[in-house]
Amino acid sequence: MSERPEHISLLPPDLLLQAYSQGMFPMAMETGELGWFSPDPRGVIPIEEFRVPHGMKKLLRDCPFHIRINTAYVSVMRGCADRKSTWISDTILRSYTRLHELGFAHSVEVWQGNTLAGGLYGVALGGAFFGESMFSRVPGASKVALHALVTRLKSAGFTLLDTQWTTEHLSMFGAHDISRREYLRKLKAALGRECVFPHE
Repeated sequence: MSERPEHISLLPPDLLLQAYSQGMFPMAMETGELGWFSPDPRGVIPIEEFRVPHGMKKLLRDCPFHIRINTAYVSVMRGCADRKSTWISDTILRSYTRLHELGFAHSVEVWQGNTLAGGLYGVALGGAFFGESMFSRVPGASKVALHALVTRLKSAGFTLLDTQWTTEHLSMFGAHDISRREYLRKLKAALGRECVFPHE
């Protein structure tokens, strides 16, 4: 049985996809209203130059997890929203679930046995992947999810991994800021590619 959030308002898929193609994305504000953002500078992780921190190499080598793609998408979104302050409102949840149903939004899930230990989700268009959020219930799970994502993006020919902003956590993997002008140039080139997000 597929996971579906309760019936609430949603952003039209065409509107969301058009926004992403122009370098914008929505976030729910504390007031409950939606804001649209196009950061300058913009955070990206170079796919071909992804950095595996030294401390993570042992985790990957002795990995107690296994990866699944798109088998628990709504659970991943709910996991990402399960924090004291979140921009993932019910409207965002339903809107991105609709994108998932249409084949544009994807989850990378890290499982420990039959338990969802962590994961991430985002939107794929052309050769661009727009990372939205990630979470961990078990130490290291989100790092494993990110590594699994980059491995798959690289094999599928993606050229742009958008992180929206650069955080201290993401910088250890090679994330850095570029100007909006450079980002839009990279985005245009990536959107011109025909890439298929791997489903396993």
